[in-house]
Amino acid sequence: MEQTVSFCGRVLTASELDLVRQIIADFSRLSQAELAHTVCELLAWRRPNGKLKSSECVAWLQKWQEHNGLPGLPELRVTKPRAAHRFHADPLSDAQPPVRGRLADYQPLRLQLIEDLSGRRLFQQYVQRYHPLGYRVPYGAQLRYFVRGPNPPQPVLACLLFSSAAWTMAPRDAWIGWTDSQRRANLPLLVNNGRFLILPWVEVPHLASHILSLAARRLPADWLTAYGVRPLLLETLVDPPYTGTCYRAANWILVGQTQGRGRMDRTHQAQGSCKDILLYPLESHWRQRLCQFPAPQACHAPIGEVP
Repeated sequence: MEQTVSFCGRVLTASELDLVRQIIADFSRLSQAELAHTVCELLAWRRPNGKLKSSECVAWLQKWQEHNGLPGLPELRVTKPRAAHRFHADPLSDAQPPVRGRLADYQPLRLQLIEDLSGRRLFQQYVQRYHPLGYRVPYGAQLRYFVRGPNPPQPVLACLLFSSAAWTMAPRDAWIGWTDSQRRANLPLLVNNGRFLILPWVEVPHLASHILSLAARRLPADWLTAYGVRPLLLETLVDPPYTGTCYRAANWILVGQTQGRGRMDRTHQAQGSCKDILLYPLESHWRQRLCQFPAPQACHAPIGEVP
């Protein structure tokens, strides 16, 4: 019989412990702190004030690794001292002169995968300043892109953020047709488009839908390189009063609305507004593969920010 495992007095079920092991095994590039954030978010390990029990989780992970109950943990990377997160804008993200013209004038567009600290900071500033939902730090699997024009100085026209899919959404899951066990195994094959921002000074007709089409072609290979799994389906959530016009123009499919519970819901309690759910298949046999069990590729635990 497997040894009982508990966290802060709470005994873990077998499925919860398997999920922790899966996260550690599949996301070996994350630091211990990032793994702890991810585990706490998925299993709703929070303090009474709503904050994640991340520091306790790091100690817990290290303890159970010593008992050979968990896969090997990555070394804890040195980070800056903990402090309240403050947003500082700099002139690089200030509004620019209007960008206007035909879509043809800005082709071919270039999707730049953001991999450096300065790029991530500029991305954060753009989204925080100009996206209706602002910026929230995503945990775990995530890729960010700038969309740039072809002509020097190749100005940034748009920003894209992709992260792991929502844990469960009834309309999405019904449309896919998978069972609960298939969803748990194959959810890593879904990726969420958590932020899409056309910078407000950019006024180019049909640009947004064109970018979405380019991103759908580019993302699978980049995600495979970064996380070892090639996604089959994209999802996004659209907050009212927006209707997702550019997604529909790019052939994304509206499958229903959320119930306002948040992307990583496990408590079945409403937390916000209902959002439209739009999906975009990336391969022709996506449904057949998502409804297979076990998953045909290595699994990755669902991680992401709540939009």
